Amino acid sequence: MEEKKGSRGWCGWFLVLIVLAAIAFAIFYAVRQKQHKSEPGAAPVPGPPGAVTKKYADALKIAMQFLDIQKSGKLENNNIPWRGDSALKDGSEEQLDLSKGMYDAGDHMKFGFPMAFTATVLSWTILEYGDQMKVVNQLEPAQDSLKWITDYLINAHPTDNVLYIQVGSPKVDHGCWERPEDMTEDRPLTQVNASAPGTDVAAETAAALASASLVFRSTDSAYSTLLLKHAKQLFTFADKYRGSYSISIPEVATFYNSTGYGDELLWAASWLYHATGDRSYFQYVTGKNGEDFANWGSPTWFSWDNKLAGAQVLLSRVSFFGPKDVSNSDVLQKYRDSAEAVMCGLLPKSPTATSSRTDSGLVWVSQWNALQHPVASALLAVIYSDYMLTSRTAKISCDGHYFRPSDLRKFAMSQADYVLGDNPMKMSYLVGYGDKYPQYVHHRGASIPADATTGCKDGFQWLKSDKPNPNIAMGALVGGPFLNESFVDSRNNSMQTEPSTYNSAVIVGLLSSLVTTSSVVQSFT
Repeated sequence: MEEKKGSRGWCGWFLVLIVLAAIAFAIFYAVRQKQHKSEPGAAPVPGPPGAVTKKYADALKIAMQFLDIQKSGKLENNNIPWRGDSALKDGSEEQLDLSKGMYDAGDHMKFGFPMAFTATVLSWTILEYGDQMKVVNQLEPAQDSLKWITDYLINAHPTDNVLYIQVGSPKVDHGCWERPEDMTEDRPLTQVNASAPGTDVAAETAAALASASLVFRSTDSAYSTLLLKHAKQLFTFADKYRGSYSISIPEVATFYNSTGYGDELLWAASWLYHATGDRSYFQYVTGKNGEDFANWGSPTWFSWDNKLAGAQVLLSRVSFFGPKDVSNSDVLQKYRDSAEAVMCGLLPKSPTATSSRTDSGLVWVSQWNALQHPVASALLAVIYSDYMLTSRTAKISCDGHYFRPSDLRKFAMSQADYVLGDNPMKMSYLVGYGDKYPQYVHHRGASIPADATTGCKDGFQWLKSDKPNPNIAMGALVGGPFLNESFVDSRNNSMQTEPSTYNSAVIVGLLSSLVTTSSVVQSFT
């Protein structure tokens, strides 16, 4: 009897174990299913804009001011005391109003290629981080600056297959040192057209207008429609009449030489897909043009000349948030994989981290305008990290090593902090921020007293002066340090002390992304 009782007890415990195992398996399966939908360890999705980080907010307010400094034309609500109306007759020889737009750098040229890139990056920033900009009262100024450029770009496109891509002669302009308000020299126009194509500049302008159409869609639908109309026409022109503008017009190569136009075609089509929802633009980037131009798997630097990394991140947005029949595209995954390769190259602890850095960790690619690449790279990194956060994607893999969105944000902050003074020179490269920043910025208007009377040539006394600039070019992001992290603050050292409008676009973007935490919207429309 005792033996049988013991057997029944053993059987009972065995049944209990089976039941417990079944329950454990059910729980394990349920957890795995839940984890499949929301990856393990995914950080919580940030809510509405959180607490403001003061240093980034202060820096953003300063950076925005340089866009006002660079404005051409009849100024509205001018807050820069040493700036006034200028270039009011630009375009008049062709009965066009090209008085608006922005001067490129420390000179008074209007170069359409980098100016359009400036507009595209400003639009992207507003679309991703407009709620954060609004918290610190910088959204409306950013929209105003964007419109100042897009008004110009619309007027620069008078017919379907004609785009004016430059105002002024670089040789004449760079032979003068004067305030823009005092210019009297001829300012000739340069155009691309069907017989002298400029696919790169036309496609970048299409990207600028398509992205801006999304910015103004809810506030000015008529203007948004006009922007999109020009964007479509320009893209058709760019694609139909293929050719680099630096080949059609060799003289532009001295200043803004284009190394190819495939990246601009993909970039523009990506923006047009976001702006229209038209699947033909998606098919454009995932079809033969993707095969020809995408260079999948090979990381590149995002800049006014090369938009591939930007297009890869922008198309990753579709992979993260797009409808399933689109987001499951194998070709789209190639763009996302390429974007992740870019991210892995930026992360300092990644096995594939780029060696193009200073000893203090600043990404450093070029001695001319060295800060453009690290700031633009940091902007892409924080955008991608926010896509991961919003979609609850826990990590990316870099050759088997895993990194979280917080790692990408940390990298972006390191580049921003370097710019703002956390560097061996203990100098802020954003003029007007902090206690120490460049005093001899290579900028005509900033270097000449507002009440000075000078012409084209006698103004060079101000270039040669050993006194600091009489006017502060507030918000200018100068070229930046050499690889050894030295910096020579000299007005004649344009390699390091000249700011540019497109530098302003990427630093405004980066600071806007860091000013506070928030999830990005899942759709621009």
